[in-house]
Amino acid sequence: MKEQIRIASGQGFWGDLPEAPVRQVKQGQIDYLVMDYLAEVTMSIMQKQRMRNENYGYARDFVDVVGAVFTDIKERGVKVISNAGGVNPRACKDAILKLAKENGVEGLKIAVVDGDDILPSLDELIADGHSLNNMEKGDPISIVKDELLSANIYFGSAPIVDALRQGADVVITGRVTDTGLTLAPMIYEFDWDPADYDKMSAGTIAGHIIECGGQVSGGNFTDWEMVPDLENIGFPIIEARPDGTFHVTKHEGTGGLVSEMTVKEQLMYEIGNPAEYITPDCIADFTSVQLKEDGNNRVKVFGIKGRKATPTYKVSASYNDGFKLSSTLVYSWPDAVKKAKVAADILFNRAENLGIEFTETNTELVGLNACNEDPAEISRSSDDINEVQLRISVMSPSKELLNRFGKEIAPLILTGPSGVTGFAGGRPKASDVVAYWPALLDKNAAGPVVTIYES
Repeated sequence: MKEQIRIASGQGFWGDLPEAPVRQVKQGQIDYLVMDYLAEVTMSIMQKQRMRNENYGYARDFVDVVGAVFTDIKERGVKVISNAGGVNPRACKDAILKLAKENGVEGLKIAVVDGDDILPSLDELIADGHSLNNMEKGDPISIVKDELLSANIYFGSAPIVDALRQGADVVITGRVTDTGLTLAPMIYEFDWDPADYDKMSAGTIAGHIIECGGQVSGGNFTDWEMVPDLENIGFPIIEARPDGTFHVTKHEGTGGLVSEMTVKEQLMYEIGNPAEYITPDCIADFTSVQLKEDGNNRVKVFGIKGRKATPTYKVSASYNDGFKLSSTLVYSWPDAVKKAKVAADILFNRAENLGIEFTETNTELVGLNACNEDPAEISRSSDDINEVQLRISVMSPSKELLNRFGKEIAPLILTGPSGVTGFAGGRPKASDVVAYWPALLDKNAAGPVVTIYES
């Protein structure tokens, strides 16, 4: 058993810094590179891509990352774990194997974890009594079944551990929890018992701390002016030990900041009840976490407690919920705010005269109240503001009506208040609204599948 392993975060979301994961591998010693690509809406985007092209549906830039570290995987033993497979992990595997062949890389073992996509088996699950009720509203998923775009189970660390035990160099998953990517190598390397819920929780919290990449090493930090060299921010690394304690750090010589406060801010990210952080692996108690600054850019995390996991998986589903349209115009001094408000009234009155109805509308004055409908007192009168951007957003079940409404926006330039500019992007077009459907599913109703491939 190793005394310590170093797990590096290379990606906080699909679209994060392209060079960050490669730098994590090249700039210092690590054992694992973990990369999180998936958010709830990302799954529906990938599903749409796959519907247009059966070879898509995964984070295609992940393939380039793996290609850039082929040598490090083979010669240094660095293992790569990522949920970049999205809704099509096998296509992601095919692309990496193709690149490996082109580069003469042999003996590369790639594990694919799938089984999380339950959309094809939804009718069967419903027939078996799994109603997949919306966790917020209580409605059964059957009411939106015909509009569903995706439905994926959040698996935990177990299938990744299985893949590592089968010798995988690269593990590609579908919808696996962000925290499971980091917990899995700890279970594998330290031979942790999955029923040791304190250690499961320690690994889970370690994963939570680095799941957003540079956010824990100084990015998006409240005291951002204290953070040196954000241009060259170093992404975080977990130094984990068999007893469940770990350090949060980063490579020497990189920018950014790892401190007790950056770690505390990340700990607060996207949690509900801090004493019950529920994952497929355990229930972690964030109130038990203890932190100690233990050197420059080095924070020790210890004392973590946890409890047994629940008997259900969370399911993240998405569905089409009508259409939306947004557009902007900029109004300048004098009376910028007044002119923008009048322009919005004119626009909606014209829509009413045309018989166009909306399920939702939103009017924002960017520069005055885009972040808060009741803006704090500003230093000068709103009548003296140099310019505001009028942003109109509307929703409707009718794409045609929204597109008709879109034709009314540009004419405001010559048929509304003066001093207007900033009509960008041409006539707006209606686009799909993708809504989120969270649900629970008994763990005995479905499970992950691990398959090993070799270059």
